[in-house]
Amino acid sequence: MIKLISNSILISIFIIITSCGNPFGKAKKVDLRKVPVNAQERAKKNVEEGRGVSIKNFRRSGKTSYEFSTSNPMWRASLEVLDFLPLSNVDYSGGVIISDWYNESNKTTEQLKITVRFLSNEVRSDSLKIIVHQKKCTKESTCTVSTLNNSKIKTELASVIIKKAARLEQELNKK
Repeated sequence: MIKLISNSILISIFIIITSCGNPFGKAKKVDLRKVPVNAQERAKKNVEEGRGVSIKNFRRSGKTSYEFSTSNPMWRASLEVLDFLPLSNVDYSGGVIISDWYNESNKTTEQLKITVRFLSNEVRSDSLKIIVHQKKCTKESTCTVSTLNNSKIKTELASVIIKKAARLEQELNKK
């Protein structure tokens, strides 16, 4: 108990001493006439002088190439094919397009939700993962949601998106 109290007193004294100033050296004097008051000007001056924080060593070493969404044929083709759906989440950097629940006019108790995940920028069939969810509701508002793994919609969407992406890539290569 006495050791705990004496240790906490020593730590408190150390904190008080170090908060009063720099105990290990002399403080650097700053000429306020040479330091800009505006934060943006001060940041610009620090960059010019080579001071500041750099996080370049913390960057991942993986070779990731990002393209703009307008130059990625798979992305453009997917958006053009799915333009009839209400989209709830479209995230290019995350590589995902998620539609909202959609129903055809003749089936009011069934709804579909389509998710397209991009696994690669290449125009190939394994570059896309398409998930089709189906929600069936009864008149008592009881709904069940299931994933349609081997659905005709899924295969047709993948086929149409890849064909359209191939055409877009050919047009892009011609330019």
